[in-house]
Amino acid sequence: MIKTYLTIIISCLTGLSLQAQYAYFGNRGIISFDKVTYTKARMRQMSNDMSSKMMDRGMGFMEHLDKMPDSHTDRMNLYFDENATVLMPEENTSAEKQNGEGKMLAPSITASGRGGRNQGGSRGGNQRGMLRGGANKNGKVLYQDLKAGTADIQLDIDEKYLLSETLDSITWRFTEEFRNIAGVNCRRVNGATKDSLYLIAYYAEEIPVSAGPALSHGLPGMILGLVIPEMHIQYWATNIAYTNNLVPTDWRDKKSKQMKLEEFSALFGRYMPRNRQNESAKKRILEQLVY
Repeated sequence: MIKTYLTIIISCLTGLSLQAQYAYFGNRGIISFDKVTYTKARMRQMSNDMSSKMMDRGMGFMEHLDKMPDSHTDRMNLYFDENATVLMPEENTSAEKQNGEGKMLAPSITASGRGGRNQGGSRGGNQRGMLRGGANKNGKVLYQDLKAGTADIQLDIDEKYLLSETLDSITWRFTEEFRNIAGVNCRRVNGATKDSLYLIAYYAEEIPVSAGPALSHGLPGMILGLVIPEMHIQYWATNIAYTNNLVPTDWRDKKSKQMKLEEFSALFGRYMPRNRQNESAKKRILEQLVY
């Protein structure tokens, strides 16, 4: 009889321990993302955004547009805890995808988001690397301090830069549409940045961290799907692994040149293609580096 009582007590304590552990691990972990860039359509859009002078320089490249793959996929890892996130690329996992392989895309989204990352002309090899999307060696790193409401962007051009910026607010409108992403039930919301960039996001209340890829934030849970139709870029979570670890800090390069985003915009903003009238250099830089 005593052994029976002991067994019951141990079982109850074990169950409580597992529940507490699950709640704790739900705030920390690693999420694998597929970042899908619709390259060909994005390049077509870029040709309309360029000035005539920049177009003259890029005509040789545009002539080969039909030979480009329709889409390109990069594997990204988002490290998260209750206070911060870090998004960085996996090494040696970039893969080209041909048209028709976007099986992770929702039908309602595929029609509105076909294309690739913003690109543009340049004055030389160093800027050209930046205009292709940022870091071309180890990849750019995006860090969010969720408590302070700030972000750091590290990228490699001719040298490494660490750019600091305040997280911009995003206005979200909730819908009653749900879908399963990486085995988790997610709710769709439609959003807009203060610069009127339209976003579609799917967030999971099961992960109670108000964050997501590409510095997305502001929802009552982790964003596991993110679509930026105008940028023709989509992020979809493929795997979630809960851990007991805080967000890593060793991604920072001590030799990085630190500056505010405004300073960086003044240096490189004029080389960015415009895709809306009267947009600021800072806005174009943000769209290029963040998404």
